[in-house]
Amino acid sequence: MNDRYDVVIAGAGPAGAQCARDLAARDYDVVVLETESEDEFPRQSNKSTAGTFPSMMASFGIPDDVVMQYTDSVVLESPHEYFVQEQPGAVLEFGDFKRYLVEDGREKGAEYRFDARATAPIMENGEIVGVTYNGDEEVYGEIVIDATGPAAPIAKKLGVSNLERKNHAIGIEYELEGIDIDRPGFADLRDAMMLRLDHDIAPGGYSWIFHTGGDTAKVGLCYIQNERYQQFGDNGRSIDDHLQHWLDTDPRFADAERIEGKQHRGSAHIQMPGKMHTDRFMAIGDTVPTVDPLWGEGINKCMQSGRMAAASADSCLKHGNLEPTAENLEVYETLWHREVAPNMQKRLWMTRLLYLADNERYDKLMQDLNRFDQDTLAQANKGNVAAISKLLHLGDLPLLAQLGTEYLDFGSLNPLR
Repeated sequence: MNDRYDVVIAGAGPAGAQCARDLAARDYDVVVLETESEDEFPRQSNKSTAGTFPSMMASFGIPDDVVMQYTDSVVLESPHEYFVQEQPGAVLEFGDFKRYLVEDGREKGAEYRFDARATAPIMENGEIVGVTYNGDEEVYGEIVIDATGPAAPIAKKLGVSNLERKNHAIGIEYELEGIDIDRPGFADLRDAMMLRLDHDIAPGGYSWIFHTGGDTAKVGLCYIQNERYQQFGDNGRSIDDHLQHWLDTDPRFADAERIEGKQHRGSAHIQMPGKMHTDRFMAIGDTVPTVDPLWGEGINKCMQSGRMAAASADSCLKHGNLEPTAENLEVYETLWHREVAPNMQKRLWMTRLLYLADNERYDKLMQDLNRFDQDTLAQANKGNVAAISKLLHLGDLPLLAQLGTEYLDFGSLNPLR
């Protein structure tokens, strides 16, 4: 095997695999190190609900044959109310999707090494020049990219990762059959992706039902270990117990059964990224982290981060005399904040506001959403202050004051900037 490449990428998730696709398409020599074995890939990392939208499918050339179900609407539920918005989407078979990215990258010229666990950077004169994997094996590159997610073995040793435990979100999902998809008294979930805000089910987070055809769906929940989790969560319950409680108490699941082998677990860090690069190095995807904090969407964001890293690497490598120093790779962070997550600080503020509200406030929110026009809702989702203000009530002032104090304590500028 070759031991020198233009770019070495650790991790074959959506971020790493997309970065490899883009670099290989530009005729760069790129190798991807993946911990899992090829014949089981992605068994351990098959952890995403994989709900996405046509913009992602089109932007990255994703074929229809990795889609489990195309959807027509997005549904938001609270304990006693719901809101339906017409919005085309797609629920992917995440394993098929990841395998497609690998196959397509290989066709474009990327090399993949499975059973290859990246362990540490190889340093020369204070700069990273390669990666050790599987203990004593080495591979060298002009640029190294860490796409391993929260493990971040390279980023952490370079002092680039700043993931914080207090902002850690964890989730679990089952695939079920026998669900009453159009249960009287609930929203019609046929061809829909549904998110439910209900602290009795997912304290400090949300739960979901993503229809996958017929009487089947992906069903799961996620919570952030925040104040609402401390208030409503049960330390005696695991996340599995919280999900089982929902399955036992929601009549839509009265006759439902788990599909064997279809259980997914995942985690994400809901926070602003810190430093994302240094000399000859970039961190992408969930290593950064890269996830929409408000709705938990990560696939599109991770793939965008991979694309921005590929463009940044190209900006250096296409010029033979331009070294990939931290200064020359600064474009990656510029592109990340401009293209990948342009309103990250604002969406983090909105996330705190949403997930710290109580169940009664969630019912009021659904009533408000049903009153307003689609443009107002779209603008609120984008972080427009005037649109958000229309969804606020006098009773929200104590929570707004709490959030304002938090940002002042952290020395932040206006969270609505």
